[in-house]
Amino acid sequence: MSQVEIRPSREESMARYMKGASRVMGFTRDMPYLVPDRLEERAADSGDVPFILFEEQRITFADANRRANQIANAAMAQGLKRGDVVALMMYNRPEFVLYWLGLSKAGIVTALINTSATGAVLRHALTQVNSRALIIDRELIDALDTLDGPAGLPVLIDAEPGREIAPKDGQIDFAQAVAQASEETPSADLRKGLVAADPLYLIFTSGTTGMPKGAKMSHLRFLNSGEMMGGLMEFNKDSVFYCVLPLYHGAGGMVVPSASLAFGVPFLLRRKFSRSGFWPDVRRHKVTAAYYIGEIVRYLMASPPQPDDRDHTLRKLAGAGLKPDVWRAFVDRFGIEGIYEGLGSTEANYGITNVDNIVGSVGRIPYPEYTNIRVLRWDVETDGYMLDENGKPILAGPDEVGELVAEVLYGNDPGGFFEGYTSEEATEAKLLRGLFRPDDAWVKSGDLIRMDADGYVYFVDRVGDTFRWKSENVSTQEVETVLAGLPGLDMVNVYGVRIPHTEGRAGMAALTFQSGHAFDPEAFYAFASERLASYAVPLFVRLSGAADMTTTFKLRKGAVQREGYDPALTGEPVFVVDPAAQTYVPVTPDALERLGIAPFQQEGN
Repeated sequence: MSQVEIRPSREESMARYMKGASRVMGFTRDMPYLVPDRLEERAADSGDVPFILFEEQRITFADANRRANQIANAAMAQGLKRGDVVALMMYNRPEFVLYWLGLSKAGIVTALINTSATGAVLRHALTQVNSRALIIDRELIDALDTLDGPAGLPVLIDAEPGREIAPKDGQIDFAQAVAQASEETPSADLRKGLVAADPLYLIFTSGTTGMPKGAKMSHLRFLNSGEMMGGLMEFNKDSVFYCVLPLYHGAGGMVVPSASLAFGVPFLLRRKFSRSGFWPDVRRHKVTAAYYIGEIVRYLMASPPQPDDRDHTLRKLAGAGLKPDVWRAFVDRFGIEGIYEGLGSTEANYGITNVDNIVGSVGRIPYPEYTNIRVLRWDVETDGYMLDENGKPILAGPDEVGELVAEVLYGNDPGGFFEGYTSEEATEAKLLRGLFRPDDAWVKSGDLIRMDADGYVYFVDRVGDTFRWKSENVSTQEVETVLAGLPGLDMVNVYGVRIPHTEGRAGMAALTFQSGHAFDPEAFYAFASERLASYAVPLFVRLSGAADMTTTFKLRKGAVQREGYDPALTGEPVFVVDPAAQTYVPVTPDALERLGIAPFQQEGN
């Protein structure tokens, strides 16, 4: 089904948005209704309905509630109590969700640790949240050996059936303790006085720049996310939500299980994304909706077309990071009815979702003046806000690029609620104060966007990623979108690198090719120069064996930027453009000298 791009009226967009928003209108920050209350409701009214489908397991809402009770009771038997923070480091499997659900019954907050964390990053995460214990997957236990000295925490190991363990000193076979614990529901008095605005769990930011920060995620935010998304996607009793994303991240770990709990429908969980397993999973379990992020959809499109590409039940996808070229092709090839592309972040106090199927847009703000969102014009050259004669940031007009900021609202409803980080310093650094009034505060999103005259929002780049070259602004996101159309290309990461004695940054593209395809310097030059302005054509190309991505499918730019165009630093082939020859040539001292480019110097040298 081709996506017809007909722009609805502002009233029609609002009506679509209200399918989700109307479900949370009665929510307040001080309501004494928490996520464990919702689990207990589902166990009572939908007890036999599957909650989590995982491999050959079928865990009903009643099963999940009993196991959550056991986890709460086992945790309290270890001396853990209300208000404690317990770190959870586990691969995708049902126990991950059941652990934080169970701990929440005892008023315990869970810190969700990235499964790739080791060494200093892992120690930082454990100490930043003041964790009282660590629940860890048996398969991740070696990460503890990378810590510089003992972590000083009780280590509660969870092993899957058949994966026996021999706990060392200070370690406990927690899976066995849970299995032997009582299934009796812990007293609701354990949560007495807690309200929806209190933390349910802590999620760490991606850490693409610096150490990850622990962001507070309240019961209210969790409940909102599922109600909103399920409402927008019109979930019903036949809906099945598919999660291939890491559960320690907000996209997979919050939206998917929240919608399942809100609507009493199953979610299908996979250990990790599999291109070959995606469609068989969808067909076997009659999946109707899925959550995506980053390049997952591009991976699916890289598979050769099949006669049964439209023979499935998947009709709607929600997520972020879907580029227009892939969007159109995916919808046409697989017969998808709706793409709900959005913009937000782990800690955002706002949310935008495209409910109109306008390709490339992250959503619409029909009446911006009635929201807490504003767009401040951005100066790429100074990497800061454009200021008026009074030194105040200037609001961006239609189609002007600016940073999205969202006002912190202090009322009792969910809107504008900024929960911040576990670090007060990190929380304050995220805020812009006194923007329009002496006492106001605005969350800096770090997202550069443009909003057209109809209120449709388009993501441009992350602050710091857009660079200036030859007196022009170059959006890495826009260049990536164009280059992604090159046949045989699997992944492209565009960023700006410094050239000594030269103003601005020069464009560089790290390319990863599909199996059976290779870099053709002349063909790449022709493709790029025909489709991009001359200043946006990458000056350098790096051929990467694999894309440098986070575990949540976000491209890392910092490390490759620092390595620049020096093959000795990259350890991979690097090419430089030769415009006269209309091709790219390998970077060598002679080639750089001939083309008038200084040898690379690491910044700070």
